[in-house]
Amino acid sequence: MSVTKVTLRKKCLKTLQTLSSHNSSYRNAKIVAKLLNHPKVKNAKSILAFEPLGMEPNIRRSIAAFRRNNKKVYLPFMENDSFKMVPFRLPLELKKFGIYEPGNTNLKINKIDVAIVPAVGVDGEGRRIGFGKGMYDRFFARFKQRPYTIFVQSKLCNTSKYICDEYDVTADLLITPQACYAAAKGTKNDKRNTLRRWHSHT
Repeated sequence: MSVTKVTLRKKCLKTLQTLSSHNSSYRNAKIVAKLLNHPKVKNAKSILAFEPLGMEPNIRRSIAAFRRNNKKVYLPFMENDSFKMVPFRLPLELKKFGIYEPGNTNLKINKIDVAIVPAVGVDGEGRRIGFGKGMYDRFFARFKQRPYTIFVQSKLCNTSKYICDEYDVTADLLITPQACYAAAKGTKNDKRNTLRRWHSHT
């Protein structure tokens, strides 16, 4: 059977659902450590993070560390079929899809240094497969200057096939508990300057 976005999403969701809960703290700690030690994150002044759902990596300790280091931290705030960025501030309120969000703001934030994005799956081009709602895709399409983008996964789930669409978000780096996978861009002769391969860096 050929691999498609739909089949890979189902496979990856099943993988995430079957992860042992008693190892979750260990997995999250490994991801948080890799995030905090990455040079792009260390040097960033503004970061888009996320409030995790049940199957997503819990990066709350990263957010706390960012704030202690006086970085500007933003979270997604759902708006129509996409979202905007709002400053992280407590308390967070439970909203649609079971996601916790800060309060709304009239501030227009158009530029950040780093975006940390949860991924269900990743294809061979480094493009993200999420839950299928397309909210991150529409959000990233509005950026004039794309931030350094890091995908995080609780367990590596990917394919070498190119199965995503051109509008699907691409990563510069994929972080799992086991390793970091840095994307290498294709040559100038490639029509889409694709992310041809991933180099693992522990």
